Amino acid sequence: MDARQRICDAGLRPTRQRVALADLLFAKGDRHLSAEELHEEALTAGVTVSLATVYNTLHQFTEAGLLRILALESSRTYFDTNTSDHHHFFVEGENLVLDIDHGPVTVSNLPEPPEGMEVANVDIIVRLRPKVPR
Repeated sequence: MDARQRICDAGLRPTRQRVALADLLFAKGDRHLSAEELHEEALTAGVTVSLATVYNTLHQFTEAGLLRILALESSRTYFDTNTSDHHHFFVEGENLVLDIDHGPVTVSNLPEPPEGMEVANVDIIVRLRPKVPR
């Protein structure tokens, strides 16, 4: 599906900047990236766009269901083009996010949600770092 159609199907107006950013986001399959990374990709591709516009667009895409937000560290938010329920590895020090292949990940002993609430999703983030030789 092309970017313009994806944006229209999500109920958003297909502005030039939204279409250009969606082209960059979705052309390479499932991926995780920050607003700063997308901004740099846009500038490299000759798309004139401010970092603030990139942030706004990513949040609009998230609200429209086109992206999933991943808050992995306090200083940077990542956006995931794969909106299905899945879990992640995060490589500390490299700012690398990887999908955990579908497999036998189970979560037990979840607390009961407060009255009138239900669990919408459980995100598992497994933090990795290189082994230290011993």
